[in-house]
Amino acid sequence: MASQILITVAIIGGINGLLALALVVAERFLANYGEVDISINQDEPLRVQGGASLLTTLNSQKIFLPSACGGRGTCGYCKCKVIDGAGPLLPTEEPMLNQEEIAEQIRLSCQIKVKQNLHIEIPEELFNIKEFSTEVVLIRDLTYDTKLVRLKLIEPDTISFVPGQYIQLQSQPYEKVKDKVSRAYSIASSWMETGTVDIMVRLIPEGICTTWVHCHLEEGQRVMFTGPMGDFRLHDGEGEIVMVAGGSGMAPMASLLSEIDEKKIDRKITYFFGAVTGRDLFYIDEMRAFEKRIPGFTFVPALSEPREEDAWEGETGLITAPLENHLKKNENSDTQGYLCGSPGMINACVNVFNKYGVTKNRIFYDPFA
Repeated sequence: MASQILITVAIIGGINGLLALALVVAERFLANYGEVDISINQDEPLRVQGGASLLTTLNSQKIFLPSACGGRGTCGYCKCKVIDGAGPLLPTEEPMLNQEEIAEQIRLSCQIKVKQNLHIEIPEELFNIKEFSTEVVLIRDLTYDTKLVRLKLIEPDTISFVPGQYIQLQSQPYEKVKDKVSRAYSIASSWMETGTVDIMVRLIPEGICTTWVHCHLEEGQRVMFTGPMGDFRLHDGEGEIVMVAGGSGMAPMASLLSEIDEKKIDRKITYFFGAVTGRDLFYIDEMRAFEKRIPGFTFVPALSEPREEDAWEGETGLITAPLENHLKKNENSDTQGYLCGSPGMINACVNVFNKYGVTKNRIFYDPFA
């Protein structure tokens, strides 16, 4: 009986092995799409090798679409219009597209596999996104799990960006990670600093790029990024600016505040920054310096779970609590909301803003995918 079981297991194992081999062979020969043409905005078609995603294929041609999730289909930033050649809409695309976008043939480029000739349209401004070669000139601990990384630009040696935008940092293989990956990080530095770029990288457990930054990246190393990308930026208006962020969401807010300071923008500004305990707070000195230089600026940190050793006398609870207390005391017809953090935090804050009359067209945010 036992020998029969072993024989059966061996046969099943052999069959599984043959099936796996057959799949590899099929992928190698049957899914070899050869060279195909991608026509962009009616220009001369690009001749490319088929088989990869449209996002990856365009990147290989130095055409960079925004992507904050590394091509996983969770951010929805890499949208483009596909007139022909993409096939039917995929289930992985549907949650990221509204009915109007679907009707206009908008697709997620990271989910479309290049199998045949494609005809696509992308905004002309995306051709301004470049690939930068840089040197790491500073790595500084902001907290136990967040680092400031400063990149000196080598080629090109200058960058022009709008405060609030982000870059796609490219990691290098390490340990068991064999491939390069790209992840989005908001620019933390001033738009007037054209020769360097600062980013803030919070360590995410098992995060490929954040682990590389925290455990393997060193000053003096050469790294690549693409950018600038994104539509998060300061908007015209006369009402109060209310900022809300948590963790490394500090980065774009610091850049926006630099713009406000340098342009001497005269508006009331209140910035709520959420952290768990005192050891999660950072950039306090920088924010206090902004308070001295920007007449209408107030920085309000809040701890959701302060420890006894924090001796905390400031705001406590989830960041939505001080935000709601603030909004209920003010007339908000011209108020603008600027948010950066997790999708959960974003949604909760949007609900609070809506509750007190700040409509969605006056709320701007940069969610972390």
